[in-house]
Amino acid sequence: MEVIRNRKVLQDFIERQKEMGKRIGFAPTMGALHKGHLSLYEEAKKENDLVISSIFVNPTQFNNPEDLEKYPRDINRDILILENSGLVDAVYIPEIADIYPEKAESKHYDFDGLENEMEGKSRPGHFDGVGTVVEELFRQVQPDSAYFGEKDFQQLAIIKKMVEKTHLPVKITGVPIYRAENGLALSSRNQRLHEDRKEASKIIYETLNKVNDWFRTVTIAEIKERVTDIFDNQQGMHLEYFLIADENTLKETDFFYKDRSFRAFIVVVVDGVRLIDNMHLD
Repeated sequence: MEVIRNRKVLQDFIERQKEMGKRIGFAPTMGALHKGHLSLYEEAKKENDLVISSIFVNPTQFNNPEDLEKYPRDINRDILILENSGLVDAVYIPEIADIYPEKAESKHYDFDGLENEMEGKSRPGHFDGVGTVVEELFRQVQPDSAYFGEKDFQQLAIIKKMVEKTHLPVKITGVPIYRAENGLALSSRNQRLHEDRKEASKIIYETLNKVNDWFRTVTIAEIKERVTDIFDNQQGMHLEYFLIADENTLKETDFFYKDRSFRAFIVVVVDGVRLIDNMHLD
């Protein structure tokens, strides 16, 4: 596996691959890698000649400087995980100047309102930061296909919209959420939880499964009350929000329409660690 640490070396590497006609699959990360990330590369490996990873903690998508500071970083561990996986041919680890040559600032995008729902309500500018870094990485890596986890479903929708608006020739593929044995969605933030709190947090997945059962026969208002009651009784957990939204617009709904697809979204803070999850409602 090649470890590429600056833009010029990446450019030369990509040129060589393109000359050989290789199809490139790509999944960008912010490091702190786990099996959920590897599931993206497993998918990429099936469809491409060459699989590229990137590791870059993007400052422009953090609203809280403390959150940026606390974000787990261990480049050597991440490189070892990628190498041992046998799934990745090259990893790009840019310096900040490779992504933001002048100043670490976001571009402004029109995501057709997707940016104003859910996470966007409490994190202004977050999705501009996501769009900026992903667009720049796409322009540098020049992938044919890129892979993102459905755990960050809103982010996945935003990236699809960014590609549509910028006319970048990249196919975006969403990969199902990778879960621990107890159902907890794998996340880099989970590393900040003690093992007993990870086990307790399985209530998030269990609740989503209950919602999937309830939504056939129970009103959304009643479902929200039931979910609130569940987390009112969980020590050390705070339900930040729960909602059911249209999968295409991400707008919250209070009624199920037969011709639309819906998804339940939940954010729970466990001992100060913010955990997000979601589930398609069958």
